[in-house]
Amino acid sequence: MPNNWKTYNIGDIDEIQIIDGDRGKHYPKRNEFNNEGFCLFLSAKNVTKSGFEFDELSFISKEKDNLLRKGKLNKKDIVLTTRGTVGNIAYFKDSIGFKDVRINSGMVVIRANEKCVDSSYLYQFLKSSIFQFQVASRVSGSAQPQLPIRDLNFIEINLPPLPEQKAIANILSAIDNKIENNLAINNTLEDMAMALYKHWFVDFGPFQDGEFIDSELGPIPKGWEVKSISEVFEVRDGTHDSPKRKEEGYFLITSKHLKGNQIDYSSAYKISKEDFDKVNNRSLVEKGDILMTMIGTVGNFFFVNHEPNYAIKNIGLFKTSQTPNLQYYVYSFFKSKICQDYIKAQMSGSTQQYITLKTLRNFPIIFPSNIVIEKYSTLVKSNFEKIDSNIKVNQSLTKLRDTLLPKLISGEVRLKEFQKQIESVL
Repeated sequence: MPNNWKTYNIGDIDEIQIIDGDRGKHYPKRNEFNNEGFCLFLSAKNVTKSGFEFDELSFISKEKDNLLRKGKLNKKDIVLTTRGTVGNIAYFKDSIGFKDVRINSGMVVIRANEKCVDSSYLYQFLKSSIFQFQVASRVSGSAQPQLPIRDLNFIEINLPPLPEQKAIANILSAIDNKIENNLAINNTLEDMAMALYKHWFVDFGPFQDGEFIDSELGPIPKGWEVKSISEVFEVRDGTHDSPKRKEEGYFLITSKHLKGNQIDYSSAYKISKEDFDKVNNRSLVEKGDILMTMIGTVGNFFFVNHEPNYAIKNIGLFKTSQTPNLQYYVYSFFKSKICQDYIKAQMSGSTQQYITLKTLRNFPIIFPSNIVIEKYSTLVKSNFEKIDSNIKVNQSLTKLRDTLLPKLISGEVRLKEFQKQIESVL
């Protein structure tokens, strides 16, 4: 470590505050949460290995917010989960649209005095394996793991001079921003494809002058038909086994790792080549297939637009690679409101929702003529190819960031050693 760097226990740094949430008599009860409201009240689902995720939101009223004392976020605060799933980190940066946000009782706020400690540098440190290894060694409790503040205070952090903190944070944040921008572009590209799908196959814009017939999915142009998915291609599910973790190997992807049009590898673990081969004897995923979450958050779809290097567990697998001219059309149908409404109606389970393989195989889907499907596929193909390209870029950026992060934070390497390499990919 460079001579001008210093190592501290977090609890010994006056410029870093650790703030607990309000756990008193005014803590919100279940019936006080709403889908809309004044203040976003974070749940464990909102703070992930990849930062904030806002797919499912709970709000409290302004009156309830005024009754609570601790645990409200300021911009540039960092949220750390400390109970249940311990060690997830999220940064409340300026670009996040919510103004009033509170943590729940399983989290803490970490707040830096920017005159001495750069909050972005602190966030990068908390994401690093250096911090996470220390957390793992201090977590207590078997039924429900937890990291008390008293133990968090003893975790060591390396602090370079403030200008160097900012330089390290800026370059790592630039990589993070590039990854986020690519994800935003991918969302836009997919939205464009879905807008065309809606115009053609929901509003039937180009076909309004023709005759329509009734179907189980509503009126459709004459000559089109409704089939079950299994009439067109094979439908499987992933393994139900739990192969052992390995340091190196192939990822095992479950329902919780399929998010939007991406796979979140941050919390996935690896399995051996032998276990990978065994799993894939049942459910080989190939380029052009479509995956669907079956348990928990049901109905997230992922189009496999590049050669996969993972196995799947408890995930629906639609083998559309066997019928490549249908891939883009079928994926767009799955993402459409008519399909999502059907999925919601077919789900089972009270504590944890799920959908059965039999139900997946019986999915009804509208089939236009082959000419119409091919024309649609031709128009949206470039969107999905660009999405694939951005995914590959993000994989390279993620690997670079994950390699650099612990080395820069520990002082093992200096920023100037990688400056040209980093600039070449940004």
